[in-house]
Amino acid sequence: MAVLAVENGRRQFDYWLTVYKRTWKGSLVSSFLLPLLYLAAMGIGLGSFVDDNGTGALGGVSYLQFIAPGLLAATALQIGVAESTYPVMGGIRWHKTYFSMIATPLRPADVMYGQLAFIAFRVLTTCAVFVAVIAAFGGLKSAWGVLGLPVALLVGLAVSAPVCAYATTLDNDSGFAMVFRFGVIPAFLFSGAFFPVSQLPNWIEWLAYLSPLWHGVELSRDLSLGTVELLPALGNIAYLSAWFGIGTWLAVRALTRRLIS
Repeated sequence: MAVLAVENGRRQFDYWLTVYKRTWKGSLVSSFLLPLLYLAAMGIGLGSFVDDNGTGALGGVSYLQFIAPGLLAATALQIGVAESTYPVMGGIRWHKTYFSMIATPLRPADVMYGQLAFIAFRVLTTCAVFVAVIAAFGGLKSAWGVLGLPVALLVGLAVSAPVCAYATTLDNDSGFAMVFRFGVIPAFLFSGAFFPVSQLPNWIEWLAYLSPLWHGVELSRDLSLGTVELLPALGNIAYLSAWFGIGTWLAVRALTRRLIS
């Protein structure tokens, strides 16, 4: 049964990859150019002013080296959410490709696994380019920083799985505004990507720790700066894995109800 599920999921991934080959040019700006502009503007432009005024609050590293791992994790979150909202609703409401898929021997679970596999592909390819640019700009203080790529992948999956579950329950796309306004934007601003969350008021600081992005930023930054510690790292990985595991279970359950009922 497990082998069959893997094979069915692979076939779904092949479908999404074929679609992406025809549309990939439309994602160049949002997936590759905007993160690079963020890195240049914040890490180099603003970073020069921050560095001139001292970097004691950042642990003595340059602002570019501080912000780059955070932007990597934030990019993974944005790609994961983007690929888990409108594409999922399109498969249910607009193009109805999900219904065509389950008319074959594929199960709703296979459809969701294939969707998540494609999201993993999108996150991995986009963040791989970002890591290469960060390294070229001198944003990685330690060689361990390249391991920020699998961390970014885990962040993308940790947020995309529950968002897929949510998208499956909607009848129109108006609910996505809440995801971006009350989920993505606050997480992006208050995850520690741009400044240490210890500088936030106490009640907001503890809310930041609940965000999967904070755990991704923390782990990616520790790897990049060469300051990673085993137990905190394992805790961050476990937290992100829990989001992905529970989110996947919810997504499969919701999609099965939507397609079968």
